Amino acid sequence: MTENTDVPPEILTPLRSLCLGLPETYEEEGWVGVRWLVATRTFAHVLVIDAGWPPAYARAAGTDGPATVLTCRSSGPELDALGSSGPPWFRARWGRDMVGLVLEGAVDWDDVAELVTESYRFLAPQRLAAQVTRPPG
Repeated sequence: MTENTDVPPEILTPLRSLCLGLPETYEEEGWVGVRWLVATRTFAHVLVIDAGWPPAYARAAGTDGPATVLTCRSSGPELDALGSSGPPWFRARWGRDMVGLVLEGAVDWDDVAELVTESYRFLAPQRLAAQVTRPPG
């Protein structure tokens, strides 16, 4: 596991538990922040936006920060609904199937668990995705 002092522990710790609770996942330090992968595919990425950096994330989330954001993969009606619902949700335009969530205030960890789990199921090999019917925890 990696340690990343930029992501607040009150976000990183429960997110780490959720992500690593899914079958055959692993964590690594991203080019910024921390990401979780299954079969070399990133299904969740958390990072801190500060002073408008990183700019693509700041533009997508509509904030110069400081703000902690989570990006995941989604598809179909869920992607459209989340991506167009407005803050704290945003559409990450660098990937056609990316959605993001600004994690501030009272984080709804049930929503986060559902988002992370669906992202995992979207990217995991079928044999692993079939093992997950609901969020871990």
